[in-house]
Amino acid sequence: MAAPSQTPGFDDTWAQWDDVQQRQSKDVAPIIDPSGGQTSAFERIELSQDMDPWASEPWNGSARRSIYHDGTTIDWTQEEAAERTQKHLMQSQLGLRGIMLPLLDQSRVWMVLIATGISVGFVGAWLDVLVAWLGDIRTGRCSYGFFYNEIACCSGLDPGEECNEWNTWSQYLRIHSAFLTSLVQASTYVVLAVAYSGSAAILVQSYAPYAFHTGIPEIKAILNGYVLDLFLSPWTLLVKGIGLALAVASGLSLGKEYPNTEEIKKRRILSAAASAGVAVAFGSPLGGVLFGLEELDLFSRAHVMWRAFVCAVLAAVTLQWTDVFATGKLVLFQVTAGAPWRGFELVPWMILSVFGGLSGALLIKLNVASAIHRHRSWIKEWPLMEVVCVTAFTAVMSYPIAFMRVQSSELVANLFQECESTKPDYHGLCNPSSMWQNIFHLLLTCGLKLCLTAWTFGMKVPAGIFLPTIAVGATMGRAVGIIMQGWHRAHPMAWIFSACAPEGECISPGFYSVIGAAAMLGGVTRMTISLVVIMFELTGALSHVLPIMIAVMVSKWVGDAFGGKEGIYDAWIALHGYPFLSTTADYRDQGQTATSRMVRREHIVSIGAHHNTVEELEATLQQHSFRGFPVVNGEQLLGYITRDRLQHAIDILREQYPDESVLSDVNCTFAGRHETSYEEADLSGSLDPAPMQLRPGMPLQLVVSLFQKMNPQCVLFTSKGFLKGMMTKRDVVDLLRERFHDVHALSERPETIFDATAASRT
Repeated sequence: MAAPSQTPGFDDTWAQWDDVQQRQSKDVAPIIDPSGGQTSAFERIELSQDMDPWASEPWNGSARRSIYHDGTTIDWTQEEAAERTQKHLMQSQLGLRGIMLPLLDQSRVWMVLIATGISVGFVGAWLDVLVAWLGDIRTGRCSYGFFYNEIACCSGLDPGEECNEWNTWSQYLRIHSAFLTSLVQASTYVVLAVAYSGSAAILVQSYAPYAFHTGIPEIKAILNGYVLDLFLSPWTLLVKGIGLALAVASGLSLGKEYPNTEEIKKRRILSAAASAGVAVAFGSPLGGVLFGLEELDLFSRAHVMWRAFVCAVLAAVTLQWTDVFATGKLVLFQVTAGAPWRGFELVPWMILSVFGGLSGALLIKLNVASAIHRHRSWIKEWPLMEVVCVTAFTAVMSYPIAFMRVQSSELVANLFQECESTKPDYHGLCNPSSMWQNIFHLLLTCGLKLCLTAWTFGMKVPAGIFLPTIAVGATMGRAVGIIMQGWHRAHPMAWIFSACAPEGECISPGFYSVIGAAAMLGGVTRMTISLVVIMFELTGALSHVLPIMIAVMVSKWVGDAFGGKEGIYDAWIALHGYPFLSTTADYRDQGQTATSRMVRREHIVSIGAHHNTVEELEATLQQHSFRGFPVVNGEQLLGYITRDRLQHAIDILREQYPDESVLSDVNCTFAGRHETSYEEADLSGSLDPAPMQLRPGMPLQLVVSLFQKMNPQCVLFTSKGFLKGMMTKRDVVDLLRERFHDVHALSERPETIFDATAASRT
């Protein structure tokens, strides 16, 4: 077994840890002819101890950690047993080692968490600067420094003062013709957008295929036990960082959410990193922790949530300390304190909430349909061409519309602002004479962004769904807010406005944008508590939390009613066929028992307890890609053996008997000591000592609940000791996804790679 992963600075201590393991390995070496005689009639090889360098105690014989490969799922029970054994061994050491080893084990985790939080903060700040600069140079450049974005170039000016240091490309090239000016600006805008997105697609296609998309579905599956090491590779991190900046700066309807990229400990650290990524992406440390709790199904233990909180806070503090845009604030989209909200405004806000739920359900359906069409058509073979064509189309459609031309972050920031005399008028948004023109442009932007997001989210470029979704809802919300404001200005004495002051503004269109954004995001992600916290941390609108809560609640109800309870992340998990078992999914049976869903005995691939040769066991592994096999004596269940433990036992036998002719005569048994007249290898120590067993008549709802709470790999159904059937985690996942018709639509892996129950489906 491999030693625990080493941390620089602790080599000597971990060398002592290796000594502990090696000493125990020597103590439990294979026993050949335990009687000690040289002329015994048989030679018996006992592998029950050698299977486990950890197993010097009778209670921890199953504590050896498995070796997992991409496409499999970890055995939580076995991994937790291994973790307990490791802690027991460290605490059992005498003297200073018994004190230092547990402390170093804990300090190693905290050092990784601290480094992760600070690193995520710096990466987030770097991405913000890179995205802003790449987006700004599509329209111009700074006269005194090419690598300054527009904000940095024009810093230090008073509100309303014109910035002469930022030059458009036509100004920089000294072009005075109106036609040539428009041509140069539009051409540069489109060409650079295509160059950015094309570069991002090339990076993904050439170096890191898993760097495309948002990454949150993969993170959810990994944290649930799915093994996808390619997604966590350094190349994926590098390409996702660079490609994300290029894709967002290209103007595609995408966002920059980045949940960053011994199995249980690794997943606990990854959960903290995911929370830190969300905290940095939205300037919302508390929202990041709640996102992990609600959306990622994390933090079943309090100390895991505490570590995620520390990591998220460190990331947010680092981001604010860098203060790349010199605002002095962590809030990304500051909402100014407008007029207090009144009861009559609940009506338009309810309309926005219903719109968010319906539009969110529509976006999910369109996105799923476009992903399936992409996968089944010629587009799948030409991902780079798709990215280039969609980017060019997006740029051409966006350039004539002022609200589409700018980056989504800039658009949202200005839509959230109220009209004030001290601030410049953003593209005439505050001009009362242009009210209907602004409403038309806002609604047009809303519709175009919704359609473009539905197609773009899923292309082979790094992408996020949060920001474009917020932009769709914010444009609709601002349009409704402008209509309400215009109505009040035209009829200030109407009964509906009786709660308003006789003079001054009564309606705050900027906050209508916030309501629309929250409702739309709730309709797409189906998040609730974490979304409310993210929105008020994102905007600083703490005094308006109640309307945001109402909007999120109504949009989720509407979305669930018209589009099912699955958010867009769950939809993509189902499309890829990842074995994600939600602990919050509600399942109600119709009186069925486990018998109605279990795989019956005749369809299960099992291994006999006696008379197994090494060649026969190897043939079983080669012919079937199942994760494990029940071991039976006739029809009586003796136990369950995982694939990797069986392979490990075979490897030990091959080391013991390099001669194939001798190895072929070895009889492998799983039933313990069995006197024979030929060589025998006892593999009973490789069995799972306590496989989960239930009665076939157990209510199906209870079986599903057991999987959700205990997360076993499989459950064996027995009656009086005889094997009747089995269910695996994959079966329960498929049961909960029966309402989703496109499961595995994008999966490249055969369903049988996960468990032995697939035999019943062939």
